[in-house]
Amino acid sequence: MAEQPKKPLLRVDSYGDWINGEGVPIAEDYALDLFAVETKPWARFGIKGAACHLKGRGDFASMFLYELPPGASSMPIKHLYEEVTYILEGTGSTQLEFPDGAKRSFEWGPHSLFAIPLNAKHRHFNGSGQKRALMVSTVNLPLIMNIFHNEDFIFNTEAPFADRMGKDEYYNGEGDLLLVRQGSNMWETNFVPDLEHLELQSYEARGAGGANIKLILADSSMHAHISEMPPGTYKKAHRHSAGTHVMFLVGTGYSLAWFEGDKDWRRIDWRHGIVYPPAEQQIHQHFNTCDRAARYLATGIGGIRYPMTSAARRTGGDPDSEKLGATARSIKDGGDQIEYEDQDSRMHPLWLGEMKKNGGTVDPLMYRWFPEKSAAE
Repeated sequence: MAEQPKKPLLRVDSYGDWINGEGVPIAEDYALDLFAVETKPWARFGIKGAACHLKGRGDFASMFLYELPPGASSMPIKHLYEEVTYILEGTGSTQLEFPDGAKRSFEWGPHSLFAIPLNAKHRHFNGSGQKRALMVSTVNLPLIMNIFHNEDFIFNTEAPFADRMGKDEYYNGEGDLLLVRQGSNMWETNFVPDLEHLELQSYEARGAGGANIKLILADSSMHAHISEMPPGTYKKAHRHSAGTHVMFLVGTGYSLAWFEGDKDWRRIDWRHGIVYPPAEQQIHQHFNTCDRAARYLATGIGGIRYPMTSAARRTGGDPDSEKLGATARSIKDGGDQIEYEDQDSRMHPLWLGEMKKNGGTVDPLMYRWFPEKSAAE
């Protein structure tokens, strides 16, 4: 009897197959509270963990949550995917070893951010014998795994990337401030000790009194930026490509998300540890409702140095021009931002109501656009 032909491989999801085989929880939702995600032992890393798959995140990036029990450390590991790691809670240290034998280490705490240089062997240590440490990494493994679909190559290649090591001072919290223009100013480093107190640069084009800084971490293709809304203000609505994970660091408030033509929106209430990714071209707007400045961290692929896609290059604008990128230009001018005067008439009264509930005070900056409504708070 003739041998039956093998069933052809079709529509293989290499990353999906890999993560399902890792045996850890996979949390999926439009938004997640990272402090509430269940973790279980993850053999590959030698600690507890979970995969966080946010709906709308696109095809290129996802998040891994790592929990280091008291006194624990992760297994030494290296890999060909890039990651940007944020410390949700706890204290500890990370040790790096490069192919030439060079070593680096740094100590971290709540609100620290760092990037592992590509393919550098690394290990995390919980500095407390009584409390857990919780960290979350935005990774481009979905992209890398779906390209190479070879686990051994991704985790075991010896290829050195000496150009990713960075200066020695990049591991002690120092860095280089690279001034370009508002919205494109950069802080280059490998380690930020405290995102809550990192100095930002003015970015008024994105909202009243707003500030931000783009982060260049380990010269990677990953994107990261910090944005701030002063108390009594909110951001202008905008849209961009999928893949940006928006995680709230300090303050409280809410975000609204909708697609062009929608009559209503989805609401995400946020505080520290809430993360969600706006979907492809989904318009979204962030509102601060507390009496202090609110900050969020945005991570994904395609940064200001290495945009990777034409959509990301459009978002960032021409580096040789003073013209702002698409996310800070009005839709009326071919950009992707909705100016205050063009936003849905329900937005401002809704925010005023939330401010009143929280005992907040409207910043006089907002009177420029809403003189009567803001004064009637």
